[in-house]
Formats: sequence, C-alpha cells, structure tokens
Amino acid sequence: MLDTLTFLLEKLFILAHIKLSSLLPLLGGEPPLSKRCDRDEIPPQPAEASQKFQRGDLLEVPRTLFTHFGIYLGDNRVAHLIPDILPVLTADRTQIQAMVTNTRLLLGVLSKRASIRVDSVEDFAYGAGILLNAMDRTMPQSPLRGEEVAVRAERLVGTISYSLLWNNCEHFVTFCRYGTAQSQQTDKFCEWLKSLIRDQRCVLLTALLGVLSMACLGISFSTALPSLLIPFTLWMAS
Repeated sequence: MLDTLTFLLEKLFILAHIKLSSLLPLLGGEPPLSKRCDRDEIPPQPAEASQKFQRGDLLEVPRTLFTHFGIYLGDNRVAHLIPDILPVLTADRTQIQAMVTNTRLLLGVLSKRASIRVDSVEDFAYGAGILLNAMDRTMPQSPLRGEEVAVRAERLVGTISYSLLWNNCEHFVTFCRYGTAQSQQTDKFCEWLKSLIRDQRCVLLTALLGVLSMACLGISFSTALPSLLIPFTLWMAS
C-alpha cells in the first residue's frame, strides 16, 4: 500500500512540475518566438562553474520533466525550497541537513511541508547543468539587486508550508528575485488543464468510459452516479 501511494505521489509531483512544451499545440499555439529562442540560447553551466555565479543569481536545473530553482548566496551555496517531512519529525540539524531522499521528499509533498534550505551547488544541481538567470528573459518584472535577492532568500530559510501548484520552488525564487511569487510551470499546467476541460471530446470519452464501467461492473449507484455526473460537469464547463 505504501509503495503504491509513493508511486502515485511521485507521478503527481512530476505532473505538477511538468514542462508542457509538448502540450503547447493544445493551447492554441507556441510561446512568442523571441522569448523561446532567447531562453534556448542560454547554455547550461556545469556545477563546477559556480565561481562565475554572482550573489543573488537565479539558478535553474532542468530535469527531464520539470525544473528545480534556487538562489545563489555566494561561497558555493544555494538556497532552494524542497518538500521535506523530516523537519516536522525532528529538530536534529545534522539529520535535517543531510541530502533529502526521495522518501523524505514524497512524504513532504503528502504532508504539505517543505524547507527552504542551503546546499552546495553540486548537491543542488545533482549532476545536471545549470541555467543562469534564464527567467530574466521571460518575466515581466525586472530583477531586484543581487544583494537584496540573496537577503530575501536568507531570511526565508527554514520550515515552510508546501503546495505542488501554489507554493513550490519556483514561487520562492520569483518572490526573492522579482518581488512577486509566481510559477510559469503552474500557469502552463493550469492553461493545459483548462484547454482539456474545454475540449468536448473529453465529454464523449468520459461518457464512453462510464458506459463501459457500468457494462463491466453492473449498474449501481456507485457506477451510475460518476458515469452521469462527470460527463455532465465537463459538458457544462466546456
């Protein structure tokens, strides 16, 4: 049961931070060409290049399906927000400062608890390349001064509440660097979800699945109600 729950939470965590570039055609187009090209032209930096980073820089670590964000504090240190259950369970700083395992991370997602912590650039990047201040080209706000960005990040270090969509690592770095907490990944996910709800083919699909469930499991209150309610709700929302 725990393995199943862990698997489902892992997929949900990935989905909430997913890059939706492959789904952009469903949204009716692609992002502006200039912004997309500018961002793609920024070469990833290896973690060993931290001597090039300036205090207050925004670091992005692109993963296969999501991106992790942090604020560079200087001296090879990065502040970043990551789901973590351990600060709720113990006050032992040695245990808490150890690298966050997948189990700690997933239980943090489940309990909606996270920590804003300081790690080395190498631990933060976890073997991936780093994009430097790439979000400066896509955010409407101008970045704050580097020292102010770093001070904002340092003041927030500690345990914090967590939400996959509404309070994640991207909200943390945008608040520190641009003065407003927002997530472009969340915005893209919500736009994709909106387009999915508006697609009337989903009504037909859910209606068909409802008929199949009643054919396989029999007609009862538990099968008939969702078979009628879900397609009706999608139809009214489309």
